[in-house]
Amino acid sequence: MLFSLNGFAQNLGLKVYGKSDSESSIIENLNYTSFHKNYRSVKSEVDSIQNTLLKMGYIEKELKFIKKINDSTFESAIHLKNKIDTIYIYHNKKEINTSKISHVFKIINDTCFAVTLPNLENTLSYINSENAKKGFPFANLKLSNIVKRDSTSLKAHLILDTSKKKRTIDHIIIKGYEKFPKSYLKHFLKIKPGQTFDLNQIKSKTEQLNNLNFARETKSPEVLFSKDSTSLYLYLEKTQSNTFDGFIGFGTNEDTNKLEFDGYLNLNLINNLNFGEAFRILYKSDENDQRTFETNLSLPYLFKTPIGVELMLRLFKKDSSFTTANQSVKLHYQINAKNKTFAGIASTESNNLLSENTASLISDYSTFNYTLGYEFTSSRTMNILFPWNSKIYTDVSLGNRKTSTSQENQTLALLDAFKIFNLNQKNSIFLRVNGGALISNTYYENELLRFGGINSIRGFEENSIYASLYGVINNEYRFQLSNTIYINSIIDAAYYENKITNIHQKLYGFGFGFGLLTKAGLFKFNYALGKTENENAKLSNSKIHLSLIANF
Repeated sequence: MLFSLNGFAQNLGLKVYGKSDSESSIIENLNYTSFHKNYRSVKSEVDSIQNTLLKMGYIEKELKFIKKINDSTFESAIHLKNKIDTIYIYHNKKEINTSKISHVFKIINDTCFAVTLPNLENTLSYINSENAKKGFPFANLKLSNIVKRDSTSLKAHLILDTSKKKRTIDHIIIKGYEKFPKSYLKHFLKIKPGQTFDLNQIKSKTEQLNNLNFARETKSPEVLFSKDSTSLYLYLEKTQSNTFDGFIGFGTNEDTNKLEFDGYLNLNLINNLNFGEAFRILYKSDENDQRTFETNLSLPYLFKTPIGVELMLRLFKKDSSFTTANQSVKLHYQINAKNKTFAGIASTESNNLLSENTASLISDYSTFNYTLGYEFTSSRTMNILFPWNSKIYTDVSLGNRKTSTSQENQTLALLDAFKIFNLNQKNSIFLRVNGGALISNTYYENELLRFGGINSIRGFEENSIYASLYGVINNEYRFQLSNTIYINSIIDAAYYENKITNIHQKLYGFGFGFGLLTKAGLFKFNYALGKTENENAKLSNSKIHLSLIANF
């Protein structure tokens, strides 16, 4: 016949006290476990109490007994005796530079520091980690000659054994994506052979791969130590980074009551040559008979240096009024994984196509500018619907404009920034600010900044608003129904000035939208109604935009 022992299980009570009421009170404040299933658990709890008391400074504490009072109760007596508050640690100043880590403990002089006993373990661990950063991951650290200094303190000598060879990175082996551009190791991740080995720092650097859109880390770095070398293994994976972005927009012309269409195609080819290069082609057709063609080429880390180059060509045609060609060459320097600076030159040439231009609003002109810029990009997130968290791009161009009859200095400033504020897993707020200002003594219509539409203030025709100065705020509240579906509100506001027509106007856009992630890509629908501060203005419009963003 079998009997279950569970029915006979009982809790054993444990009472621990000190030599005096004050000592007992200190022990009780440790909140030790008072009930146990067996004697082994009771003994383990008493040992744990002693270790805690030791770390508190009761190094002379003494366990008097553990005894059974009755069938269900055990008692234990621990005499705490004198408490040690501080330990003074003497060391070789050539081995440990305490001036750099003085915030951890109290410096007595360049060969001695003091630390409270409860912080001793953490302090020694910190010193050991600092030595590991110097390339000594196997250094031994210990205290010797521990003696009493006075009734409340100890003194000891800190011995650091760094007799083993200092470790540096000798080899870097990439697994998974063997053709990963090596220049990104040196200049983007800032990892290269010959560096002092520090695994924690390496892990922190490889996390910056989240700021790349063509590669990701599949698992944490690993290290192989041999007698004479240190090999670092990085596990990477090439990701789909080419994108196709296109949209079609339609709305009713308030003057003709006819349905008008606009749209664009945006193709981005990234890292197809395993160089980290980016090539972009954009074609845009707007409702008011405007055409834009733009191409960009970015080549990072030329000749294995931290310097890259960006080339841009943009062609714009406004019905039969004028054409504009913009060209620029920029050198960029990658400060770190998130920050990049630019410097370059840009030129513009515009031609008046009108046979008559009595108002002189359009003119042939050319410009030549020097440009400085800055870009900040935050890391990618795990959210497949909203992969980028924030970005800032700004540049300033200084130069002059020439016409057949005059020449004058001009300044152009541009800003584009966005940030996603995550309220919780499903709710977030998207905030974007973009704008520009052209500072000049005189203006022509064909040199003004153009905005309006899906990429600026929604509810208005694409690039239908001409301004010498403008600013736009886009706001969306987003709610994720699932990992692949979200809905959003649209609240946009803008202010612009046109120095030619002397217009100062506020604009508003209101609407809603949704996004659906499919195998083909991210499909987005947005409906927005545009309103002006002046109800009689003809800028008001309603727009529907359908877009698709696909990776391949």
